[in-house]
Amino acid sequence: MNFFRKKGSESSLNSDAASVSSRATSMSGTSSSSKVSYVKRHTPFDVPVNPIKPPNFDLDAEQQEKYETVLAHFQEFIKNDLPVNDKHDAARHPLVEQELAWLTKECILRYLRASKWKVDVAIKRMEETMIWRRTFGVVHIPEHTDDGKFITAELVSDENETGKNLIVGYDNDNRPCLYLRNGYQNTAPSMKQVQHLVFMLERVIQFMPPGQDTLALLIDFKAAPEHMNLSSKFPSLSISKQVLHILQNHYPERLGRGLFTNIPWIGYTFFKVVGPFIDPYTRSKTIYDQPFENFVPKEQLDKEFNGVMDFEYIHNVYWPEMNQMAEKKHEVYMNNFRKLGAEIGLSEYHLRKEEVSATA
Repeated sequence: MNFFRKKGSESSLNSDAASVSSRATSMSGTSSSSKVSYVKRHTPFDVPVNPIKPPNFDLDAEQQEKYETVLAHFQEFIKNDLPVNDKHDAARHPLVEQELAWLTKECILRYLRASKWKVDVAIKRMEETMIWRRTFGVVHIPEHTDDGKFITAELVSDENETGKNLIVGYDNDNRPCLYLRNGYQNTAPSMKQVQHLVFMLERVIQFMPPGQDTLALLIDFKAAPEHMNLSSKFPSLSISKQVLHILQNHYPERLGRGLFTNIPWIGYTFFKVVGPFIDPYTRSKTIYDQPFENFVPKEQLDKEFNGVMDFEYIHNVYWPEMNQMAEKKHEVYMNNFRKLGAEIGLSEYHLRKEEVSATA
């Protein structure tokens, strides 16, 4: 993923594709005699390589009872109006459809697992997340959400002009891959950087196929090409702590695998500093400096990591297409939610399927 071009046309894309073999070879260091056939790409993949599998919840009797207890609580909870933000005197508003659709079977189970199956803790955390999603601008509450704070593709577009965050491909277990490229940082530390990451988390969740509710996070510390004149500095401690807080408290059990590569010596010092803020379970899912090809099918892995995809980031090509694909997947999700009765506790497996019957 070394190539970058902010602006381009379809004709230029076609000419680029014609010369892919020579350019890919020169960038990857592979000799021409290897005859590797690279496939040019500028946008995300729509589906994983491997077959879709239904989820296996595998709950014992005690866990099933706890799940049903939490579900019963929220079946009553949703009848109430919730504060529109976390201020003590905030106005209240009924739950919107997006919030009801968030309360899935898998969502409840994620919070129960993250709370070590303590029902009261799981309920409290879920309620806090629902208020946080309103406060932070993830969910739009009519006549209350500040349009300047509601996180949209337009709001954070400039943050991704260099392609520092990318949704491209799926790993071997059908997790959508979210790449964080530290060397492509193009903005100064700010709340907007956090909003951008939250936006990309919400997008990568929309790319999850039926039967998968976790993501693969691939973090590459390699510097961008010199001509881009970008920063390779590590995030500030304050930004890092805020991001970790959001991930662990409001996206629990979403990380299926975290892969780190091209870590500079200072990176290990950085990890030691932020390590105390990472819970042990999250830390157990991280893997350092192992080849990405061990975890991602080569068909959907960039040549830089020994895959056969030759990915080039062009912002005005990738950004609108990625968002359009995500919106289409979200539309399927919401249509299925309505078709299945708009009830809480539905399975994300059925909500994400392209075709679902009303009796699923």
